[in-house]
Amino acid sequence: MINDFCQLRRDLMLGGMGWAALGSTAHALPAKTLVFPRDRGSHPDFKTEWWYITGHAQSTGQAGIREFGFQLTFFRSRVDSTQAMTSKFAAKQLMFAHAAITDVQGKKLWHDQRIARDGFGVASSSELDMAIKLRDWSLAADGKRYTAELPASDFGLKLQFNETQAVLLQGKNGLSRKGPDEKQASYYYSQPQLATTGSLRLKDKTFSITGTAWLDHEWSQEILAPGAVGWDWIGMNLLDGSALTAFRLRDKNGGAVWDGGSFRPGNGSLYVFSRGEIIFKPTRFWKSPLTQITYPVEWVVRTPADFYTVKAVLDNQELDSRQSTGAIYWEGLSELINSSGKKVGMGYLEMTGYGQPLQI
Repeated sequence: MINDFCQLRRDLMLGGMGWAALGSTAHALPAKTLVFPRDRGSHPDFKTEWWYITGHAQSTGQAGIREFGFQLTFFRSRVDSTQAMTSKFAAKQLMFAHAAITDVQGKKLWHDQRIARDGFGVASSSELDMAIKLRDWSLAADGKRYTAELPASDFGLKLQFNETQAVLLQGKNGLSRKGPDEKQASYYYSQPQLATTGSLRLKDKTFSITGTAWLDHEWSQEILAPGAVGWDWIGMNLLDGSALTAFRLRDKNGGAVWDGGSFRPGNGSLYVFSRGEIIFKPTRFWKSPLTQITYPVEWVVRTPADFYTVKAVLDNQELDSRQSTGAIYWEGLSELINSSGKKVGMGYLEMTGYGQPLQI
C-alpha cells in the first residue's frame, strides 16, 4: 500500500499539480432534484465525493453484551490535470477508503485504509447506483438494502443495512451550503436509522452484531471556504427514531465560518437549520500521545431541537490517514445527551483540521 501511495504521489506531481489541487475552479452548484438510485452512484465530473457509513452495534455472548462503533468511508477524487491524457495508466480518478472499529469494552480503535487509481478491475464506482470497489473492499446497494465487506489484516467488517426511513435531503432539497460563497456547497443526502446486522472481526474472533447505522453521501466542486481549516460534525440516531445532523466549518481561531444541519423527528417533518442556529462549545479535551494533537472530546451543541452534550465513548479515536487521503483526524462513536441529562441517542462525531489545516 505504501508503494501504491508513493507512485500515485509521483503521478500527480508529474501531472504538474500538488496533492491539494485535485480539482478545477469551482462554481456555484445549481439546485437540482436528486434522483435515486442514480444519485446513490458516482459523479465523476465532480472534484470530491464520499460515501460514509457509521454505526453503533452490540454483540451478545456468554460474557454478556459487547458494544462496538464502526465506520467505513469510500472517497473518490477527480484529477483534472490528467483528464486529457490518453494513456490507460493515467490517474484520472483516485479512490481511497477508510475503515475502523471502536471496541468499547476493549478500549481500542482498530483502523485501516486503502488507495488506488480507478480502473484495471482494482478500483471502480458505478454511475448507475451505489456499487464501489477498492481492492478487496466493497460497498453496494440493492433496492433498500446495502452491503459492505471490508476485510483488513487485524479486523474486518461484513455488514448489511436496511432502510427504515425515507431519504433525508440535507440543506435545500439536497443542496447544502458550506460557506458564505454559493460555490462552497455540496449535494448531500443522508439515510439515518439503518437497521444493521452482520459480523465484526477482531484478530481471530468474530462477533455477530445488530445495531443502527447512518449513511451520508456527498459530492462537490468546493467545500472549504477561504480561512476554514476544518470542521466539526455530528450525525446522531436518536433512540426515538429521530435524526440529528449538526456541523460547523471552523477557522484557525476556533470560530465558525459556517454552520448548519437538520433535525427530523421519527414521525415528523424535517427542519433544516439556518446559519447561526448551531453553536459548538467544547467542554473537555484529549491530547493524542501519538501525534500530540489536542481534540475536544466532549461538547455542548446548541441546536433548535435542544441543547445536547456530545460525549466520546472512547477518547482515543484518532485516525491517521497519511498513507491515503493525507489527513490526521478524529472520528468516533459518541453519546448524545439532552438538556435534561438523559441519554437520547448514539452516533458519530468527526473533527478535522486540528493538527494542520485540512485541504480538500
